[in-house]
This record gives sequence, C-alpha cells and structure tokens, in this order.
Amino acid sequence: MSRTVGTVSRGLRAPIIREGDDLIDIVTQSVLNAARSPEDGFTVRDRDIVAMTEAIVARAQGNYASVDQIAADVRAKLGGGTVGVVFPILSRNRFAICLRGIAKGCEKVILQLSYPSDEVGNHLISLDALDEKGVDPYRDVLTLEKYRELFGYEKHPFTGVDYVEYYENLIKEAGAQVEVIFANDPRAVLEYTKDVLTCDIHSRARSKRLLKAAGGNRVLGLDDILTASVDGSGWNEKYGLLGSNKATEDKVKLFPRDPQPLVDAIQKKLMEETGRHIEVMVYGDGAFKDPAGRIWELADPVVSPAYTAGLEGTPNELKLKYLADNDFGHLSGEALRDAIAEAIKKKDTNLKGQMVSEGTTPRRLTDLIGSLCDLTSGSGDKGTPIIYIQGYFDNYTTE
Repeated sequence: MSRTVGTVSRGLRAPIIREGDDLIDIVTQSVLNAARSPEDGFTVRDRDIVAMTEAIVARAQGNYASVDQIAADVRAKLGGGTVGVVFPILSRNRFAICLRGIAKGCEKVILQLSYPSDEVGNHLISLDALDEKGVDPYRDVLTLEKYRELFGYEKHPFTGVDYVEYYENLIKEAGAQVEVIFANDPRAVLEYTKDVLTCDIHSRARSKRLLKAAGGNRVLGLDDILTASVDGSGWNEKYGLLGSNKATEDKVKLFPRDPQPLVDAIQKKLMEETGRHIEVMVYGDGAFKDPAGRIWELADPVVSPAYTAGLEGTPNELKLKYLADNDFGHLSGEALRDAIAEAIKKKDTNLKGQMVSEGTTPRRLTDLIGSLCDLTSGSGDKGTPIIYIQGYFDNYTTE
C-alpha cells in the first residue's frame, strides 16, 4: 500500500459557455489541458470521474424562458383567473422570476406559504416563535393579518429579505391581485380556488394527489409548466420549470434537456483521447444540509440528471472503524493493516444489512459525487464548472 492519497477533487477552469458551444470538445479539452499542465498536471486513470454543472449544459442548449413565456403557459393551462400558488421555496434566484411569470398569467394569486420554513429549509420564523405563540403548524391556517400580528416582519438572517413582503410585492407589480395564507396542508388553498399550481419540488407528487382527491379542478406542478416550447422559449419535457434559476431580471435558465447523449459522447471522446474509461456526469445542487442556516441545498429536482453507467448504484464499503475495534481489536501495526486489507479483498459484493457496513453512507453514488462536485465548484466566481475526481472508487488496498 504505497499510495498516500485517496480521493482528490479538482475544479477545472473552463471558458465562459455560450449558446451553441460544443461541450463535448470543451469538456474534453479542459480535462486534457489540466492533465498536461506543468504546474497542476495529473495522470488520467481508469474510473476517474468528469462532472459538469447543469448550468453550462443548459446554457449551451440555449434553454431559457422569459417571464412572458411563462405567463402564456400558465394562462393557457390554468385559465388566467384565480390561481393558488402553493409551497414555493423562498429564493430570489430560484423562484422570484418564475413567480413574476406566474402572476402575469393570472388575475389573482392565492399565495400559500409553508411555515415555519419552506421545503429546503429557508425559515420564515423559528420553531421557538411558534411555541411561544401557541401555533400548531400542522393544523393552523394563518391569514397574512394573523401572521403579522403574531410574528411581525421577520427578515431572512442571510439575505435580509422579508420574503412574505417581497413575494407579495412581486405579484402586485406583475399586475395580479394577491392574498397570502400560511398552511402546511396543500388542501388549505381549495377554500379560495380550485385551480392550483403546486410549487414544491420533492413532495410535488403527493401535493398534486391530495389536491386532486380533495376536489381541485386544474391542478399542476412547476414540472407541468414549459414542458414544450412556448412562443420560442426553451423547455424541459420532464421537469418543466423545476430546477430553473435566474438568468436576467425577466428570464430564467431551465434545467438541461436530456443530457444523457452528452455524457455518453464525452465518455467516448475521452476514451479516444486518453485510452482510459472515465465516468461522466452532469450535476446540479448537492444533497446536503447547512447546520447553521438550516438550509437543505437540494432545490433541483435531482442531483444528477444524466450520468454514465458506471455511476449507477450505491457504495459497497466496509466500516474500517468497526473492523479495527471489533473483528481485529486484538491486533495492531502491520498485522492490523494486513488483516483489514484481506477483509476488504474478500468482502461480499452486496453488504446491505451486514453489521460491517453499518455507518457507511447509504446514498446513491450520483448523489454523493454530485454533492462533492457542488461543494468543489461553488456557486460564485470560482470559474470551475468542470470537476475532475480521482480515487473515488479506490479503497485501503488500492495501490
């Protein structure tokens, strides 16, 4: 065991991507240039991983939509009257421009906010404040007036924004009337309108089911808006507006359309150039939670919308601490090292349910790797939308 380094994650700098750019060539050349760099070079190995952020894929596709195009689709599908907008996340980047388009396609919006936080952990108020006021978030439906009476004008600790006021003003500025309620049962909105756009991400199927069963008329989710081009817009047939984020003040970038052929083509190109079998994936938000801000990062519908076959599945790992403390607790030094190495070599191909794997991370490989990529690339000005990972599939015995 001469190797002293395990997994390495590198952010690779790349050109600014524009519509129509050839990502197969750009990603391949970025990898080759980095590997050959005299300062930061590395040796390309089989089962290395190349990942690219979903943003550059959607940008190369030109997958954008304007406020007016969103409004046209909302009006056509929900009738243009009073529409319930249920469970939006609190985000200027992720939802504000979508809300402008939605409101522009309606006469009136019934805005139903979950509380004390949205789906991804942005808090309107604290649990302590609920306890102090005797409010039961599982049962109580609050009007805006009651919410203000109880909790006043709370601002987000990181952004300094009162999202209730911000969303209310956005709707009014788009030309629609607005009424705000606070409830955690999606069916509360049916007291105001039977036409509903549910805006939650990971619980959307349940929300739609409950609303339809309770008498909702036209019940759609964000994944049902812009599933096809509207007046020349971009679209996403699988996710609609889910996974979109702000491009300009009146335009959103949508989640990339069908990127599977892209990752397969990049894998093939890298094999031609390097002779190595490299796994390739597209990643969006990582799936992790910030313990201080309490924000769960995953605002995209999935961490990875496309990946090559070698990234399917979950880790199959032994817990070294368990082996060291239990099976081989009587050993130390080289004897302990050799015993653990032999156990790894002989491990079952499926360790599910076995005590020796207890405590290893029970998540899909693409979710784990996507989270690593998201943390490596960041969301600001690092300029590294391509991530190169080595050693991810190595273990303690890998030379």
